Order: sequence, then structure tokens, then C-alpha cells
Amino acid sequence: MKNKASKSKAILLTAFIAGTLDILAAILVYGVIMQRATALQILKGIAAGLFGKIVIGNETVMAIIGLILHYFIAFCFTGFYFFVARYAALLQKNAAIYGLLYGTFVWMVMNLIVLPLSQAYIAPFSWPGFLRSVTILMLCIGLPISLMAAKYYKRLNLHAA
Repeated sequence: MKNKASKSKAILLTAFIAGTLDILAAILVYGVIMQRATALQILKGIAAGLFGKIVIGNETVMAIIGLILHYFIAFCFTGFYFFVARYAALLQKNAAIYGLLYGTFVWMVMNLIVLPLSQAYIAPFSWPGFLRSVTILMLCIGLPISLMAAKYYKRLNLHAA
């Protein structure tokens, strides 16, 4: 039972770190550097994936819902990676490489499956936009998740057979 609690804590901590890095990178790149959107607009945009143009409460409430959804998505991707890494020793041994690849996988899932099924605005594809967003996901989602999963399994001395 202790191992399950420890794994749950590791997944929650990893999801929190990756989710925080990702949202801060989005705010820095799209808000501060490119001045395309404020932090509030970015978070409301995440909530719009679920609610479309419907506003629940006010803008702040929508931003909070967006932040909760953002962390939920980070948690799902973290849990999935921890599950797969448990059985794939290769992911543990080459964590940095597979983390960067996982960030690309996350981009594909989000942009080819999740966003088209959501009610969110989808910007037309562009190479600069792709490179920006996939780089953020590789560095802020894939890499921290893979490195922390590898550290967790190394600490347990647990490698796939």
C-alpha cells in the first residue's frame, strides 16, 4: 500500500511541476514575448475547450476552470507515462530522449485528437506555431515527466523485465 501512495504522490508532484512549467511557458511566450494574449485569456481559452463560448460565473471563474483543466490534462499525461515507463525499461534508461519524444506525442494527441473534439478555437497550422508549441511541450511536459518517472523507478530499483 505504501508503494501505491508513493507512486500517487510522485505522479501528482510530477503533474504539478510539468503543468506549472507548461502554463508559465505559454504565458511567457504568448503573453510576454509575443503579446498575443494575457494569462487570463490563455486560461479562459483552455476552459473554452470544454464550454465553448458559454461563460460560467465570470472571467475569473472561467480562468480558474481553465487552470484546473490544464492540470487535469497534465495529470493524465503524467499518469500515462508513469504507467508505460513501469513496463518499458527503455523509457527509464533513456529518459531525456524519450521525454522529448513524449512532448511531441503530447502535441500530436492534443492537436490531432483533443482540440478537434473540443469547442476551443484552433489556429490554422503554421510551422512557426508548431515549432513554438511542440518545443514548449517537449521541454515543459515531456522532459520533466520522463526524468521524474525515471528517477521514481530508479529509486524503487524497478526495471521492466
